[in-house]
Amino acid sequence: MNFYTLIAAILSFVLVALLSPVWIRTLRRIGWLQPIRKELPPDHQAKKGTPLMAGMVFMIGVLISLIAQPTPMMWLLAASFILLGIVGFSDDFKKAAFQDPQGISGKAKLVMQFTFTIALLLIAMNSFGVEPTIAFPGGFVWTLPAAVYFVIMLLFIVGSANAINFTDGLDGLLIIVAIPTYLFFFVISDEPAIKLFSLVMVGALLGLFLYNKYPAKAFMGDTGSLAIGGSLSLMAVIEKVEILVPLLFVIYFAEQFSVIIQVAYYKRTKKRIFRMTPIHYHYSLKYGWNERKIVAVFGNVSWLGAFLSWLIWYLWM
Repeated sequence: MNFYTLIAAILSFVLVALLSPVWIRTLRRIGWLQPIRKELPPDHQAKKGTPLMAGMVFMIGVLISLIAQPTPMMWLLAASFILLGIVGFSDDFKKAAFQDPQGISGKAKLVMQFTFTIALLLIAMNSFGVEPTIAFPGGFVWTLPAAVYFVIMLLFIVGSANAINFTDGLDGLLIIVAIPTYLFFFVISDEPAIKLFSLVMVGALLGLFLYNKYPAKAFMGDTGSLAIGGSLSLMAVIEKVEILVPLLFVIYFAEQFSVIIQVAYYKRTKKRIFRMTPIHYHYSLKYGWNERKIVAVFGNVSWLGAFLSWLIWYLWM
């Protein structure tokens, strides 16, 4: 590991840890606070009024990455983080400024997500040599028509970013789950920008975790979660590990598919499979797990998924 990469990650942690309280006080002063949906459990109702959009401090990590290594690849990674973060900010701003738990419409979010992702994917394929191929364990590579690959990866990035966004529902949950995912990319990548960006973001996540852990003093909001989702999903495409995503993103997909299954089943039967979705609420309501236990279990599963993904990559890819 490059010494300067480690220094950049440490600097990211220190600055986020030191500046987060300032930003949290600012959010409280201007009234950008979290509204809570009425259907959420009583312990979540108590979180009403917690500062929202703390995820903006992650821009410190993005800025450090760009200063340390202002290469075209780093600008692409920064763009994926910033652009999807803008979508999240738009949603958070409506929630906080107007105390509307619903935020902007789902259609508006998807239009913005698809627009930004189309641009990012076109740049990645045309300027960074991302080939229309999917790599499998054992060395087999499936070459697809460029247009087909483009559509598949477009749906993959938008879908994965939203899956990661679903995971940000409990204090500290997304941070604990995302750290092993970023570390996976740090370990496997030969691209200096991806290694630096991934480790710097781990530092930023740890810095905010000091204030986002239970009981949270602030929430990262969609501003942070969609930004994380955009960067992780794009790196999966760049590094050609799409086939490992079911393992690597196991928690994110469990959260997302629990929602999809619940909605589909309810429309058909008027009954629910889960007590509430995303699935982290189910473990709280049905089994009585507290937030710390859910975060610990989901975090361990994410570490296991990242390790198994690395093992498959190391042995067969």
